[in-house]
Amino acid sequence: MTSLPQVAPRVAKLTALSIGVALLATACGGSSTPTSTESASANAAGIACPAPSADAGAGTSAATNTGQVPASTTTTDTPLKIGSLLPTTGSLAFLGPPEIAGVNLGIKEINAAGGVLGKPVEVIHRDSGDTKTDIATQSTTALLGQGVGAIIGAASSGVSKTVINQITGAGVIQFSPANTSPDFTDWDDKGLYWRTAPSDVLQGKVLGNYMATCGAQTVGMIVLNDAYGTGLAKNVKSAFEAAGGQVVAEELFNEGDSQFSSQVDKVIAAKPDAIALITFDQAKSIVPLMTGKGIKPTQLFLVDGNMSDYSKDFEAGTLKGAQGTIPGTFAKEDFKKKLLAIDPALKDYSYAGESYDAANLIALASEAAKSTKGVDIAKQLKAVSESGEKCSDFPTCVTLLREGKDIDYDGQSGPVTFSDAGDPTEAYVGIYEFQDDNTYKASKEEFGKL
Repeated sequence: MTSLPQVAPRVAKLTALSIGVALLATACGGSSTPTSTESASANAAGIACPAPSADAGAGTSAATNTGQVPASTTTTDTPLKIGSLLPTTGSLAFLGPPEIAGVNLGIKEINAAGGVLGKPVEVIHRDSGDTKTDIATQSTTALLGQGVGAIIGAASSGVSKTVINQITGAGVIQFSPANTSPDFTDWDDKGLYWRTAPSDVLQGKVLGNYMATCGAQTVGMIVLNDAYGTGLAKNVKSAFEAAGGQVVAEELFNEGDSQFSSQVDKVIAAKPDAIALITFDQAKSIVPLMTGKGIKPTQLFLVDGNMSDYSKDFEAGTLKGAQGTIPGTFAKEDFKKKLLAIDPALKDYSYAGESYDAANLIALASEAAKSTKGVDIAKQLKAVSESGEKCSDFPTCVTLLREGKDIDYDGQSGPVTFSDAGDPTEAYVGIYEFQDDNTYKASKEEFGKL
């Protein structure tokens, strides 16, 4: 174990939460007849959501630096090594490809610009599995044994809880692109845990308010009983009830369960206007049970843990009109093209931007620290995310750093400004709608501050 300096535990910053989201106006009454500003589809429960934004997902990324990147004035004998602990197996395996592609794209661009401190960055990928296995612990041990200074992952909050002490206790940065549990905000992580995904306080606020905006007065929930599921459900419930609604059923299940009929039957018996599915890939089993018992897809609201391409899983139209939320801004078209060049088989882009930004931020903080050691890099992560000259890619940002300028990195996931706790203090949450082929499309996005 690396001996660490004594650093006081970072305190929670969410106690004074102030969501600066221009949230959709709450419409608790609802109407079964959509107006011109509402979705064309409505159901018997009175669900009629606002129409998608005309420019949803149509933006383009900021221009990149095409000039010569100056050489680093400081070089290192120990190249920066970054590990990834992302899912290629288990219930979140569908999130692995976009996250890994995001990391690989970031590393490719970093090395094309000359690397960090005069040396190419090395990336080592390992599977995180899920909480049913011990794969994450084994992968973490292997990565630490190879001398990584930072590990990007895990995707699952539950998995991260099993390895966070192992990683940070070794003096290595853990940087998750997808952990959303509020529990990490005040974790005693010695200043070494960071994330580009916002706490579920924000996603829960957006989803709870959005269901109310769609006219739902009552909501039922089926919830994965882990740090992610129960934490997100708590915030969805709080926001929905604050908007005047009522949660009439909340059924839990455990990771590894394969039968969900009991939970589905109890939620349907409560006759909710809308149903929130806070799950991972268990949605593949739950959705057919719901629709088979008469629940309309327009009553279903999914979350980042199960927003996926279901075109090969369900009959056409099964999810048409269902909606869901994913933290982060929409993946822009030029960014998607770059990701597809890395992995042509990509179907989803969830957390690709957050993963790309994690790689860039680690590399930039390493340059700023003039060190490839995790404890040194961590001390510069907040500084490269705020109060400087705006930049959005490694070549541009590292050029500014090497010219002696302060930088403020804003990336593909949106603006990135860290709190002392390593959390983003501002972020987007995207709202998506499923199409007839059971793939989803950008609908609108909400910006919020924590």
